[in-house]
Order: sequence, then structure tokens, then C-alpha cells
Amino acid sequence: MKNSLSKGYLATIIVLAILFIDQFIKIWVKTNMVLHQDIPFTNWFHIWFVENNGMAFGMEIFGKLFLSIFRIFAVVLLIYYLYTCVKKHFKTGYIICIAMIVAGAAGNIIDSLCYGWLFSDSTVDTVATFLPVDGGYAAPLFGRVVDMFYFPLIQWNWPQWLPMIGGNHFIFFSPIFNFADASISCGIIAILLFYNKYLHKQVHETEKKS
Repeated sequence: MKNSLSKGYLATIIVLAILFIDQFIKIWVKTNMVLHQDIPFTNWFHIWFVENNGMAFGMEIFGKLFLSIFRIFAVVLLIYYLYTCVKKHFKTGYIICIAMIVAGAAGNIIDSLCYGWLFSDSTVDTVATFLPVDGGYAAPLFGRVVDMFYFPLIQWNWPQWLPMIGGNHFIFFSPIFNFADASISCGIIAILLFYNKYLHKQVHETEKKS
């Protein structure tokens, strides 16, 4: 029981810490930068303010309302799964990974759920304001997700003689993402690298008990 409580506290702290960092960065960017403003720190790291209606890394596949409802439903399931992992005494490292995924997903939900009515619209000429007198730029669930991290790690121009792509500029790793996206990705990658066999073992033991 004590072990479950300690793991539960740890998971809660991780989720809250990631949410705080994610929202702090997003709110700072939203209220201090105009849309598409680019602040280069190095050749391979920029803060570039963009907004998107889609899922991680700006992928837009389904309608906005569907995405927002889907995210909420997915986070509820993930929270329940995290609770189950704690209750069943899963490894601490695995619980941390799930907590990172939960926090990341919840962080982007906050944008969709709240940012539309909490902020004015960001444009290439104006910085958004918090709680504008005339109301926000969208209804709840229709807010846009704030992204800002850009890592153009490697860049080159393809030789002119190459068909189709000759002369084009290539950027390795061009997505612009946020802290929540990074938290989700790191959690998933860590599970695949370090807990893949452990997860299969837990699933197998659960099937045997049932």
C-alpha cells in the first residue's frame, strides 16, 4: 500500500510539473511573440511561434472538434491506465513514462479547451492578450495548440542534377513542436527501448489470471 502511494505521488508530481512547464512556455510565447516570429539561438535551435489545429508536430488529419473530443477521451483512458499501473505495482520507470504521456496529452488539451476564449488571436502583426475585453478568438474546444521548438539539425541543398528534388533545400527534422509533444514522444520512446519486454510480460500475466 505504501509503495503504491509513493508511486502515485511521484506520478502526480511528474504530471503537474510537466503541465506547469508546458503551459508556462506556451503562455510566454503566446503573450510575447507575434505569429511566425523566429528567435534563433543557434543554427540548429530556434524558438519559432506557430499554432496548429492538429495533433502532435502539427499534423492535421481530422476536424478540430473531433480532435479535441478524442484527446479528452484518450487522456481519461490514459489517466485510468496510469492509476491501474500504480495500483498493480508496475515498475517505477514505466509509471514515469506513462505519466509523461498523460501530462503531454493533457497539456495540448488545455490549449484546445481553453486558449480560444482566454486569449485574443495571434497574428503576424499583433501579440495576443490574456482575457481580452472583446472575448477570445474561438469557442471552447476550438483553441489552437501553441508550438515553438524548432530543431533544423542538418540542412543542405540537393545537387541540381538530381531529378525531382534537384536544387531543393532539405532540412532534417523540420517539425515545430512543444514541450507537451516532447513529453509524449520521450515517454513512448523510453517504453519501446526499455520496457517493451516488461509490458509484454505484464500483458501475458494479466491474460493468465483472467
